[in-house]
Amino acid sequence: MAILSPSFLVGRKRYVVALSLLATVFSIRLLFPTFSSRFTFSSSFDQSLELYPPNPNSNSPKINPPRPIGSGTANATLVFLARNSDLPGVLSSMKHLEDKFNKEYGYPWVFLNEEEFTEEFVSAVRERTSAPVSFGVIPHDDWFQPDWVDEERANEGRRKMKEAGIIYADSVPYRNMCRFNSGFFFKHPLLQPYKYYWRVEPDINYFCDVTYDPFDYLRDNKKTYGFTISFYEWEKTIPTLWGNVKEFMALHPEYIAPENAMGYLSDNGGESYNLCHFWSNFEIADMDFWRSEAYTTFFEFLDQKGGFYYERWGDAPVHSIAAALFLPKDQLHFFRDIGYRHEPFQHCPRGDDWVRGKCECRSGDGLDYAPQSCIPRYERLFH
Repeated sequence: MAILSPSFLVGRKRYVVALSLLATVFSIRLLFPTFSSRFTFSSSFDQSLELYPPNPNSNSPKINPPRPIGSGTANATLVFLARNSDLPGVLSSMKHLEDKFNKEYGYPWVFLNEEEFTEEFVSAVRERTSAPVSFGVIPHDDWFQPDWVDEERANEGRRKMKEAGIIYADSVPYRNMCRFNSGFFFKHPLLQPYKYYWRVEPDINYFCDVTYDPFDYLRDNKKTYGFTISFYEWEKTIPTLWGNVKEFMALHPEYIAPENAMGYLSDNGGESYNLCHFWSNFEIADMDFWRSEAYTTFFEFLDQKGGFYYERWGDAPVHSIAAALFLPKDQLHFFRDIGYRHEPFQHCPRGDDWVRGKCECRSGDGLDYAPQSCIPRYERLFH
């Protein structure tokens, strides 16, 4: 006869206790059939929703209870512009955003590249998420430098910027990317079915749980453009941009919104540009704004000036200027409760936002109130 070990006896005892507990629960359900429909239990219950109620003085979104997996209801997607060589950084960024947000909402991912994605890339990305994933190639004319650009002039501009020590000074692909993000990404066939997007880039970090749906927040509160970091642009990269913006405003005053955010862009009513912009590697926004007549006309006007190649106009100042001028300021939104890092800058929430998000960064650690930040200027728009 085999001798039962002590560990087996302990395990058997636990098994009997477990069966007893299950029998008790089943009996309660028989006695009180409405009990289970009125109360639900979850091992991931977020106690902070009760322990830390929202600060009434905060403009952060109201926190909603946890939702079933795959319950995202907005017409939205996560957009990722990447190359095959970016795969390690892509997977890292996906892990952050899936863990902190999308594993519960299941919003689809759209990946865009100037060339076909490799099987290795496609397979690795699909393994990182249970959400739908699409992969697309960018049309040639939407990505590469147009034929009408004077290459001799453009090359001279790149040379001068390199001598000045400007980052990406001599990079044509960087300029292609800025132009594409300024005027074409939202036209790609894979993005046509969607209204809202969340822009994602390689090697970024999300520090906090996103405990609500930002897309729902934009939709329900009639917001159009959301950001989390704002600072001053490098003036040497856009020396003629504001002069061209002023020319456009004079030609098309009908596009300038009442109650706009000019005060964020300029200290003198638009005579000069103070260089403030929303850092566009994080954007949660409504693509219908970029598809609008006002923005389409604006981008085409700027594009014909050639500044994306003769200088180094970025999509961040182009998007920021358009949003600040063509939208009422109350359609802009600072996602102060979303902790985010893109080297070398970051935003870490404060107070109740930091507690609710279970943030993995030091509260308030970031660019928000540093000398180069434009957040104080943005906040003054509303006070």
